[in-house]
Amino acid sequence: MSAESVKIDLAPAALRRPLPGSETARVIRESFALVEPKAEELAQYFYGALFVIAPDARDLFPVTMATQRSRLLRALVYVVQMVDRPDELTTFLGQLGRDHRKFDVVTRHYDAVGTALISAMKRFLGKAWTPEVETAWTSAYQLISETMRKAAAEETGPASWSGTVLEHRKLSADVALVRVRTEQLLPYRSGGYVSVEVPQRPRLWRYLSMATAPRDDGLLTFHVRAVVGGWVSRAIVNHTHAGDVWRLGPSLGALSVVPTADQRPLLMIAGGTGVAPLMAILDDLSRWKRNPPVHLFFGGRKPGDLYALDELRRLAITSPWLTVTPVTEEGAVPGGDRGTLATAVTQRGAWKDHEVLVAGSPDMIRGTIAKLLAAGVDLERIRYDPFTLD
Repeated sequence: MSAESVKIDLAPAALRRPLPGSETARVIRESFALVEPKAEELAQYFYGALFVIAPDARDLFPVTMATQRSRLLRALVYVVQMVDRPDELTTFLGQLGRDHRKFDVVTRHYDAVGTALISAMKRFLGKAWTPEVETAWTSAYQLISETMRKAAAEETGPASWSGTVLEHRKLSADVALVRVRTEQLLPYRSGGYVSVEVPQRPRLWRYLSMATAPRDDGLLTFHVRAVVGGWVSRAIVNHTHAGDVWRLGPSLGALSVVPTADQRPLLMIAGGTGVAPLMAILDDLSRWKRNPPVHLFFGGRKPGDLYALDELRRLAITSPWLTVTPVTEEGAVPGGDRGTLATAVTQRGAWKDHEVLVAGSPDMIRGTIAKLLAAGVDLERIRYDPFTLD
């Protein structure tokens, strides 16, 4: 592959009459649906094109690219889903732009990514790559790039934080609790997450959610599950030691809860270590003078997967506003439900008057949201974060 073979001039499409917002969203969704069955091949081609156009960009990525390709696909899917929800998309892209400061990303990298993306879409759409499709994707990427660059330029805080591991403890066979203290306070809202680089896996960044509300002493608590094939998660669970120095990016995420006069009741749905950001929110809520009613469904395949259930039940005893329902697909838990999280939640109620927070694996999030929408819950009341699993 030569640089000339992937070089695309963005100007012609950019100079065409822009499509109306709803039309752009339609064209992007329909064209992406055509290439989604070959999404892994598209991601491979995209990175190959990127590294030809901007060879220095290769040093920004790990040697093994499988996780990075998966992350790109999730980002594309999320942007496609949010393309006609500008407020949420702008927030997400702004966070992503601030997070990318840790890579020393510069303007030419954004331009190279745009060229590689348009080249990949053109190649895999073939005859379906029409002037209308080119205009939609080019204008969409320009919005993405401008939003990320603007957010990065306006950020005055550190690009990353250094933190030292103080404690590493197994909560179950494949889940570990890790406490890290940063040298400078890393600001975040309860429910947020950060990108983390550990010494055992340099340049392999993984997203981890904080499991407690912010503290004044710089102490961060994480719950990490060793994912099958997860290079970083398995290293953290099995090989992390006190004294290890981590590098952390800025806080991201959309799961925070802010007190309002007309606060709706909350429905929280957590699969596995997806409970961590929701526990941080519960930690925060426990300090409020007045709490909204909260119903938390905490699910796993087997009872042993519900590693935080005892702690959640202790919190529920002292917090009359909190109800905790454990859910398992195999084996029974006293007071719990059987089946998938999505089924258990929709069988328990309609939830149309609730604000909904969902955290877990991508498959769990997709399945749960689909069931909630089918049950009549408004999509505008459902919040989740797209990056929860490597």
